[in-house]
Amino acid sequence: MEIKEAKTFFQKLKGLMFKNKINYILKFKTNGIHTFFMKCNIDIILTDKNNKILYIYRNLKPNKIILPKKNVKYTYETPINYYNKIKIGDYFNP
Repeated sequence: MEIKEAKTFFQKLKGLMFKNKINYILKFKTNGIHTFFMKCNIDIILTDKNNKILYIYRNLKPNKIILPKKNVKYTYETPINYYNKIKIGDYFNP
């Protein structure tokens, strides 16, 4: 699956808002996010600087907030159940 990185302020602000279908992974260099204005549920994977998975939020609904987490460097927004076999402690290699 293609990975797109949100680098600019506008890309980070928009994220996956207003999308009906998600067919790629969006990578952020951040330690917390929100799902305001999302139209579908997503999975969230939070990793450290080496891409070791620290947190996983599955089937996250719109209008939720994930507060900043300690030691998190990257946040990945993915389609639900795309990475259903990964677990905390694994290294994320999309």
